[in-house]
Amino acid sequence: MYKFYFFIASVILSVSLFGFHQPRLQSNIYDDDSLFQDTNVIVTDTLIQGKASFYGSEFNGRKTANGEIYDETALTAAHRTLPFGTVLRVTNLRNGLSVIVRVNDRGPFHPNRVIDLSKNAAEEIDLIQYGVTDIEAEILEQ
Repeated sequence: MYKFYFFIASVILSVSLFGFHQPRLQSNIYDDDSLFQDTNVIVTDTLIQGKASFYGSEFNGRKTANGEIYDETALTAAHRTLPFGTVLRVTNLRNGLSVIVRVNDRGPFHPNRVIDLSKNAAEEIDLIQYGVTDIEAEILEQ
C-alpha cells in the first residue's frame, strides 16, 4: 500500500517540478480559418456579403466579447474579425431594409454566416421571420 502512495506522490512531485507538457489550445478560435471558410462570402474594403443570423433572447444580460452586457434592444452585432466599435449598415437583400449597428462581440460561430445581429437589429430588417438571410454590410466607421 505504501508503494502506491509513494508512486502517486512521485508523479505529483514530478508534474509540479517539471510540468506536464500538453499542446496548448489556441485562445483565439479564429486562428483556424478552416472552420469559417465559406465560398459564398464576399469581402471588399468596405462591403461584406453573406448570411446573417441573430442572437436569441437567452443571451440577453450576458457579457459580450468586448466586456459590455448584451442588450437585445440595442443595435449591435457580432463579427469574427472587425474591430470592436466598427459601425455597419446591414441591408437585408430579400427586402432592402437596412439597420445601422455597432460591433461589440465575436461570432457568429457557424461557418456559413458572417454576422450575428442583436434581436432588435434583426427585427428592424425583418430577419426574425427567416432566422437567416442574405445581407450586405457596409463599413461606415472603423
